[in-house]
Amino acid sequence: MASTSSTHPAPTGRTPRKAAVAAWSGSALEYYDLAIYGTAAALVFPKIFFPEGDGHAATIASLATFGVAYVARPFGSFLMGHIGDRLGRKTVLIGTLLLMGVSTFLIGVLPTYSQVGLLAPALLVALRLLQGLSAAGEQAGANSMSFEHAPDRRRGFFTSFTLSGTQAGQVLAPAVFLPVAAVMPEEQLLSWGWRVPFWLSAVLLVVGFLIRRSLEETPEFTAQAAEKAARPPRTPLAELFRDHRSGVLRVFFAAFIAMVNTTFQVFALNFATSDDYGIGIDRNTMLWLAIVSNLVAIATIPAWATLSDRIGRKQVFVTGALGSGVLTAAFLWAISTGSVTLVFVLGIALAGVVYSMPNAVWPATYAEYFPTSVRLSGMAVGTQFGFALAGFTPSIAGALVGGSPEGWWKVALFAFGACLVSSVAVLTGPRATHLLPTAEVGLPRSAAPAVARTTASAA
Repeated sequence: MASTSSTHPAPTGRTPRKAAVAAWSGSALEYYDLAIYGTAAALVFPKIFFPEGDGHAATIASLATFGVAYVARPFGSFLMGHIGDRLGRKTVLIGTLLLMGVSTFLIGVLPTYSQVGLLAPALLVALRLLQGLSAAGEQAGANSMSFEHAPDRRRGFFTSFTLSGTQAGQVLAPAVFLPVAAVMPEEQLLSWGWRVPFWLSAVLLVVGFLIRRSLEETPEFTAQAAEKAARPPRTPLAELFRDHRSGVLRVFFAAFIAMVNTTFQVFALNFATSDDYGIGIDRNTMLWLAIVSNLVAIATIPAWATLSDRIGRKQVFVTGALGSGVLTAAFLWAISTGSVTLVFVLGIALAGVVYSMPNAVWPATYAEYFPTSVRLSGMAVGTQFGFALAGFTPSIAGALVGGSPEGWWKVALFAFGACLVSSVAVLTGPRATHLLPTAEVGLPRSAAPAVARTTASAA
């Protein structure tokens, strides 16, 4: 396999570090915005965007607005995937950044239910849908950009910066929300304090835009564009569903693993702190848990990704996915007991260490299922349909637990089933993709050498 790589050298013009920084910064903004929304949906929105009365019903409705973005994401995946595979990765990265930043800022200026009635949750849902459209292309675009700029044998490491950025955003969100929630009286928090984290997204938007604006297009995409110009045009989506349906389905089922994240970040926060369940863990404790566990994840993600470059993606992904299913059950049980020590230890083990295994390697894993011509479309469509489960996990879990802490085991079974499906999807996928040159990834083995030579020559 090493001789194949040397016979078909990677295209020149790659800037792996710059692409990784661009992926990291944009993902940090996207997931700061998404995590701020999830935190507010669990702690604040039930009290200000919905009618007073049934607190549990308001909580379920608020968590459902969190899931609304995941309804828009599948539709956005078609749009963003088509743009990214036709017009370039850079176009998608800048567009998604602007869309997410603007919609998040506008959430921070919305009127509440007491001011405009049902118009308030309607506007909230509309802006949440725009966030979903942005998220549909962000990770697939960032993954494609960093993947195609990376050296052949270090694709796992460089693509993992997309997920490191995701964790950084999820550190920043509770870190910003924590002092607001801790210092402000309840009345001020509900009137204007909750808006501050949404307004601060404008700062991250400017920084991310400046970084991404200067990034060059990938040599793989440039070569593909030159090759496509010489033959009749075909839409990426038509090619994707004609030739790569199995890859899309594989990514769809593998993406179920993302429900572990929303279980931890959103449902567990509400489960531990809401008066509806009577567990009584302080919300600041849970916000600190989110900060610490995500800091641990930032350190472990590159390590797991580097390991996958050496031993393969499957081993790391499947071990982490099955381990996440087991630890999710243990974590929810710990919350039901009210033991802060157990919650912290198991929460860090879950979100900081074990879930970081599939989280670190899925960008490279999914990218290696598709060739350059449909890579962004394949990842976007597969993940965004699969992530729909993650989006509605908080509201599904809220319904399963039934307003009683004794119902935690139902959520645990649900989580383990999702992790098992994800593991099987990856386990039955192609082998040793980490050893292939980038130009040959996702192609039929018989066609790979000739295409690799053509792509290298064009680049």
